[in-house]
Amino acid sequence: MSSDTTDLDGESRGQRPGVRYALYHRHETYAEKLDRNWAEILQELRILQTGLQLIAGFLLTLPFQNRFSVLDSYEKTLYLALVLIAGTALSVVLMPLAVHRRLFRRQVKNRLVANGAWAAKVGLGLAALLIVGTAALIFDVVLGRWQSWIVAGALAALCAVMFLAVPAVVLRTPEPALLPEPEEASHGPDQPSPGEPEGDVIVEAEEEPEHD
Repeated sequence: MSSDTTDLDGESRGQRPGVRYALYHRHETYAEKLDRNWAEILQELRILQTGLQLIAGFLLTLPFQNRFSVLDSYEKTLYLALVLIAGTALSVVLMPLAVHRRLFRRQVKNRLVANGAWAAKVGLGLAALLIVGTAALIFDVVLGRWQSWIVAGALAALCAVMFLAVPAVVLRTPEPALLPEPEEASHGPDQPSPGEPEGDVIVEAEEEPEHD
């Protein structure tokens, strides 16, 4: 029987050929692990949402510019496609919040974590399309059609490297396995070790005998 297990995001973990993984020790329950995973996913979604909002805000202001009326049919079609992509991406990124409201206090945070991981992956892919399409539109208006295609191809390759190749390389980069941390190292300087009393420790000084 294999000792591999499956993470909440659906990826298998365990023994992978040719890869050595550092050993992390976290003294936490399953519920604490879900809370930590959900907090990390929320941080990723915040970063993604900020970038999507900036690009979407830029696109929404274009129809009110004077030069928008001189765009040809190709540029207007590309612009409308980008607006649809931006709206879809923002909807996907905000979807975990709606799921959280619906599943609040139902003791199914594992579903919430899996849903948030899916939304982050899909939102990242839509963000890549938005980056490539927005740059292509700008270069098409400023320079020309074939220049915009060159820039779009270069940015598509860059996004593929940054979003796919780099994570794959980091995942397969071997690192030496760490020894288990001692029990004393798992507690912060302001956290008492097991068996130690919490709070401030007051040491009463012994009274010295009075000498005549």
